[in-house]
Amino acid sequence: MFFSDTIALTERALKKFYRNPSAVLPGLFMSAFWLALFGSSFNPTNLIPSEISSAALPPSVIASIRTTILGQTFGGASDYITYLVAGVISLIIIFTVAFGGIDIILDKELGYLDTILVAPITRASIFFSGVAQNFVKGMILALVTFFVAIALPDGLVFGTGFNVLSFIIIFMGFSLIAFAFGSVFTALAFTVKTIDSLVAIAQFATLPLVFMSNAIFPSSSFPVWLLAISNVNPISKADEIARLLIIHGTNLTGAQVSTIGFDMLYLAIFAAVMGLIGYLIARRALRAI
Repeated sequence: MFFSDTIALTERALKKFYRNPSAVLPGLFMSAFWLALFGSSFNPTNLIPSEISSAALPPSVIASIRTTILGQTFGGASDYITYLVAGVISLIIIFTVAFGGIDIILDKELGYLDTILVAPITRASIFFSGVAQNFVKGMILALVTFFVAIALPDGLVFGTGFNVLSFIIIFMGFSLIAFAFGSVFTALAFTVKTIDSLVAIAQFATLPLVFMSNAIFPSSSFPVWLLAISNVNPISKADEIARLLIIHGTNLTGAQVSTIGFDMLYLAIFAAVMGLIGYLIARRALRAI
């Protein structure tokens, strides 16, 4: 009963999503926009002083300087987009699940939620169908971003031995943060009364979540207080897993494998806790409707 109800409600929401080009196309272009924007404007190798880059130095020396910057500061990434792609995927997932609750508020305003509340279905299926629809939307855009990064000129470069298993592990990590934050923002959508309230909270929360992680720049450059936040930020954990596998492929040290395992466990616990908290909040909100 629970699963069939959840699937039916999720299918209805996703049909609205893919049948509406104005809802789908912006997401498809967003990944290229963020990668091109951040990849160009924040590229640290563009910060090489003009006195050095314009000096009579062989191109190989300039290239060596850029490689040193990327190697020592950005974990050995071949270029900045290779480092950045994990952060942009996280950013797009967070934005998608944060604003995905707008459909739920519209259902409340149009009376559809009242209709399904009196139907013989469980309250849990209503909540988890909201989580599922936002999860699917977020992961679709995450996959699009990944392949856009590959297609970009001077884009994503994989380490030796990168394979299907590496890809699966990377998106397991991203799926956990999509579920975790999707649970929180879906519960929030059942709680607030207007779209304006949801948008205001989402705008306030999303960018700090991303910028207080290693999504854009390595956290080693952060001040102590921000480093402490970044180290426990689940976005940092998902990005760390992705970067280790993208940059190093299968040439991982024992310490790096342990890091991936710890980060994955951390994300699994975080997702479970956020899922439970989100459900409890949503259940209470649905009883009050």
